[in-house]
Amino acid sequence: MSNINQAGSADEQQAPGALVEWEQRVAGYAGEPPFVEEPQRLSAIAAALKDAAIAAAIAAALFLFFIGFRTDIAIGGLDLSTRWQAFGTAIVVVFVGRLLFRILLWRPATKAGTRPLLLRAFGSGEGTPLSEHFARHSKSVGVVALVAAVLYPVIILALFPMKDKQFIDLGVLVLTYIMLGWGLNIVVGLAGLLDLGYVAFYAVGAYSFALFAQFFEVGFWFALPIAGILAACWGLILGFPVLRLRGDYLAIVTLAFGEIIRVVLLNWYTFTGGPNGISGIPDPTFFGLEFKRGAENLPGLLGIGYDSAYKQAYFFYIILALAMITNLVTLRLRKLPLGRAWEALREDEIACRSLGINTTNTKLTAFAIGAMFGGFAGAFFATRQGFISPESFTFMESALILAIVVLGGLGSQMGVVIASIVMIGGFELFRDFAEYRMLIFGLLMVIIMVWRPRGLIATREPSAILKERQTISADMVSQGEGH
Repeated sequence: MSNINQAGSADEQQAPGALVEWEQRVAGYAGEPPFVEEPQRLSAIAAALKDAAIAAAIAAALFLFFIGFRTDIAIGGLDLSTRWQAFGTAIVVVFVGRLLFRILLWRPATKAGTRPLLLRAFGSGEGTPLSEHFARHSKSVGVVALVAAVLYPVIILALFPMKDKQFIDLGVLVLTYIMLGWGLNIVVGLAGLLDLGYVAFYAVGAYSFALFAQFFEVGFWFALPIAGILAACWGLILGFPVLRLRGDYLAIVTLAFGEIIRVVLLNWYTFTGGPNGISGIPDPTFFGLEFKRGAENLPGLLGIGYDSAYKQAYFFYIILALAMITNLVTLRLRKLPLGRAWEALREDEIACRSLGINTTNTKLTAFAIGAMFGGFAGAFFATRQGFISPESFTFMESALILAIVVLGGLGSQMGVVIASIVMIGGFELFRDFAEYRMLIFGLLMVIIMVWRPRGLIATREPSAILKERQTISADMVSQGEGH
């Protein structure tokens, strides 16, 4: 009680009303009214465990009939079987996922200034997020990534002789989606026009090369620019009717455009082959030399034995060159008045008009240039596959490319690279779990949207600089603000 008696100083007791306050404080130490003991709250770990248990119970109720029981068509009716192991695995995944979410990403509502554990781990001592540090050194990271890409086939051929073709083909697939993501990033990330039908330009490029090769017997390098030009023309055709549309209405029209192209390719049997597709598409040559067996072809002239992995490596370097051209052109355009007009259109179309910018031409150029790169990628896809059909150009392809752009960060070139590697490579990792691939894909997207709602690389540098170059946060970019 000596500490209690010393709780108030002499000056406090002499002040008017201080004696009453001091007596109430002493009574509070003793647990007497008017003070009420604060109820004991659960610890952070206990609260997280309770929340995870509730989520697991809800998941158990939902998954019981979706996963626990399975019906198959049998003779005379349906055959009912159970999958309790998969049912239990799903519940455990939900419990662990919710627990990790509460521990790493949860921000208590009663503590406004509290940052989640994972965000604190990815922030510097000054509070700068990891993505801003990454953006400041994007050039160095880009050089390292380019060197790694150039050496990738060499390393695979040397270290994985038994699976070299598989791994190089995976690298080709990732680079194809990187190029498609960079092309769509012009429309969505820079111009701010939501496009859900980008796969249509991909299909136009592929079928342009395939049809030219079938009817006119032209090679890949001759048909490549033609495929890009035709895709750009279709981008202009799409751009005209959507000039007055924005937001959800624009997305619906572009989605319909992509479906129209696919249905036309599917039903125009006499020209496109319909559902049978087009086969026998020629491979790209190297200065007129084909990559086939024989002394007169490229492997024979180089004095090396024919190996299909070498052919895959050649495809890898072709798509790497096309992707780097796409990146360099995009970066160059961002510094030109056209690129600044795209960004102005994205931030505020009304303000863009008030500055005297022709929004009609700005939208058309964004659609045309983005479609052109999609056409280039489509022509490469056709020569790589050797066979194309309308089933290769469904809405899911557009959704996947758009997810790469959004998850990587709108307007971020390096973000598209990271998102492509994670998503396309991740799809290959879950190939053995074909039934749950889309479920895992959706779960990962939800996690990314909660953790990084504006993408992995959510910062960028302004194209126009007044006094000092500063990195702009994505939170401010979306509002049309800057430093």
